[in-house]
Amino acid sequence: MSAKREEEEHVSVIAPTLENLTLSLTHEVHVRASLDATFEALLEQMGPANETPDGTPLPMKIEPWPGGRWFRDLGNDNGHFWGQVQAIKRPTLLEISGPLFVSSAVLSNVQYRLKELDGGTLMIFRHSALGFLPDDFRQNMGRGWAPLLDRIRHGAEARQDNR
Repeated sequence: MSAKREEEEHVSVIAPTLENLTLSLTHEVHVRASLDATFEALLEQMGPANETPDGTPLPMKIEPWPGGRWFRDLGNDNGHFWGQVQAIKRPTLLEISGPLFVSSAVLSNVQYRLKELDGGTLMIFRHSALGFLPDDFRQNMGRGWAPLLDRIRHGAEARQDNR
């Protein structure tokens, strides 16, 4: 084999490490609303009122029962599957497992745990993932969840004020 041919066939492979195969994000949000109002706002914002971080509408469907799907319905049997409800305990827990918005070999677990506090609810959000996460996704995920969590807080507080 010629030297030129060997150069063309040389491929570098970087072995993945545990650090670049895992992701763990946690956010805590204090909501000035009841557990029930916060949980209902959570379902609304993850479903029909969902948006991208820049505010573009991204309506989703969530089936709020064990095994229920969380997906984007584009019509005519087209869409994107994001995950399944792994656990739901109204109004304190919603847990979803699936690929979410990543189109590679990734499994995510997203948990919303709600705890009653004086004057409202503490929402603890956790996103754990295992798999081949593209670098741009990894860098943007921490910032990407914040607008959704903020919309849940605002939605719950508005519900609370209207009661």
